[in-house]
Amino acid sequence: MSRRRGTVLVARLDNAGDVLLQGPLVRAVAAAAERVVFLAGPAGAEAAALLPGVDEVWTWACPWILGDPPPVDAADLAALTGRVRALAPDEAVVPTSFHQSPLPLALLLRAAGVPRISATSVDYPGSLLDVRHRVDDDLPEPERALSLARAAGFDLPDGDDGRLSVRRPLPPAPQQPGYVVLHPGASVPARAWPVERCAEAVVALTDAGHRVLVTGGPGERALTAAVAGARGADLGGATSLAEMAAVLDGAAAVVVGNTGPAHLAAAVGTPVVSLFSPVVPAVRWAPYGVPTVLLGDQDAPCRLTRARECPVPGHPCLTSVTAADVVAAVEGLVAA
Repeated sequence: MSRRRGTVLVARLDNAGDVLLQGPLVRAVAAAAERVVFLAGPAGAEAAALLPGVDEVWTWACPWILGDPPPVDAADLAALTGRVRALAPDEAVVPTSFHQSPLPLALLLRAAGVPRISATSVDYPGSLLDVRHRVDDDLPEPERALSLARAAGFDLPDGDDGRLSVRRPLPPAPQQPGYVVLHPGASVPARAWPVERCAEAVVALTDAGHRVLVTGGPGERALTAAVAGARGADLGGATSLAEMAAVLDGAAAVVVGNTGPAHLAAAVGTPVVSLFSPVVPAVRWAPYGVPTVLLGDQDAPCRLTRARECPVPGHPCLTSVTAADVVAAVEGLVAA
């Protein structure tokens, strides 16, 4: 497809994992756009920079999307409106999850003079949207986003399989490939495997002959140290997102909850043992496009509550998963 549609603004304003799931949409847009500017939230900007097809990343803290939102500030809204007006994009595409509304941002973009805006919306958009897309909520998130791109007139180029991806080359990995990565953290507590189970899994995996690397963000150093113990290699707080992508790329398998690194592992093509709390549906949020073993009681009482803190005493959906379960899942993926 020839590049003929000028500058396109793509906006996804929440977490890194959510941004990574927009990869197929971004590539579809980039196949027909001269330039793609990605408007991301503070937690998603680093992920946006990893997406093939993104030419520039803007960062903005959105008061109606973020889990810990800033107050609405008229000067801040005016500053973003002015910045968009100066960019003068030819159109905007606003992918959202089912529980998010694109309409507040569409209003801002329209006030900034964006002539064509496409988004998925169950609410009547009035004159805010030129393409109002509606979709089955039980699609995987990458397919939901790509369906919006197609409704807006964009599609993947020939030969693109629609999986998640990142820019390459990546930085070098810290060890020879073939290790197992265990990522114990999660974006909210309801999605985390208990710390003691994580530590047990490190021991069980090393006893089974695997090298184990424990990853985590800068605020998770105490967690990764406790989980790695004396048997695992602790990388907590030691990697940028691109460096973490390289670590995951060198892994034989990744053990992780429903959080950003699960989608980053999928984006580098690494099999995933998914410790999946059913507070959100796995059909939408499980690792996409890679071999995956889903662990966790998907019929637990917390199912579909979207809870951030586990509402059930003992966190049974994930405490029911044992270290032996994880070792068996890893070895099944490695053998396959």
